[in-house]
Amino acid sequence: MTILVTGATGNVGRNVVRQLAERGHDVRALTRRARPGAAPEGVRVQEGDLTHPKTLKDALEGVDALFLFPVAATAEEVVGMAKSAGVRRIVVLSSGAVTAGYDTDFHLPVERAVEASGLEWTHVRPGEFAMNKLALWGPPIRAERVVREPAPDAGWFPVHEQDIADVAVLALTEEGHAGQAYTLNGPELLTHRRQVELIADAMGEEIRLEVVTPQQAREIYLAQGGFAAENVDFLLGFEDYGGNESDPSAEAEAEAFDLSSLGPMPTAEAVTGRPARTFAQWARDHADEFRA
Repeated sequence: MTILVTGATGNVGRNVVRQLAERGHDVRALTRRARPGAAPEGVRVQEGDLTHPKTLKDALEGVDALFLFPVAATAEEVVGMAKSAGVRRIVVLSSGAVTAGYDTDFHLPVERAVEASGLEWTHVRPGEFAMNKLALWGPPIRAERVVREPAPDAGWFPVHEQDIADVAVLALTEEGHAGQAYTLNGPELLTHRRQVELIADAMGEEIRLEVVTPQQAREIYLAQGGFAAENVDFLLGFEDYGGNESDPSAEAEAEAFDLSSLGPMPTAEAVTGRPARTFAQWARDHADEFRA
């Protein structure tokens, strides 16, 4: 089976590529810029950009299954090209926000384009990525061993990127997953305060938690740049999922109230048969990246 992985250097995509290669599949890794070490040995690296579908023509040739990173604006064209090239199965990296009904503009259009194609499809819908904490908290932890957080007692069920990749690989390579939408979370409800503690435990070092206002956190994230700056208004509640203006203090109060009544959430275990990885394990897996 020949499998094309788009978003192949991302947090999930690179793990999908690695697992497929280890299982002996013919893997193609799509990236905007091919560079040494972009994929494991033996994996064919293809240059292409989902925002410019015509660049995917060569990468799709002879492909049986496609792991599709979500780009709503070009989803219909990309899926049409995949179908014309002979792809028979598409696994979408979607979002748990679709399950919750919040996402109508970003991941949902991609899901719909794939479903309308008539091809076999599976949607993988992760909730909060544990990796977001490395992007948000990594810089101040590395520099000062501190996290500045406006809502220390808010939280969710952060999911390990390996669990997301495990489910995607099974959906790409095995029968029985067509027509399924798998919502994936971590196995534990954890406040931000507890997440900081678990990262500190994994590092074997103390990390201070400083409570700041949402406005102060916004300035910190904007100055930090990268993922934090790009997503600051949504992450801190200044915007809702659709990009509309919202009140961060009201959102924090609502989140805290909702958390008190939440029970177990769906995890990768329902698909893989193995217990979902904990945040503590994730923190151990990435402890060196917090130290550097």
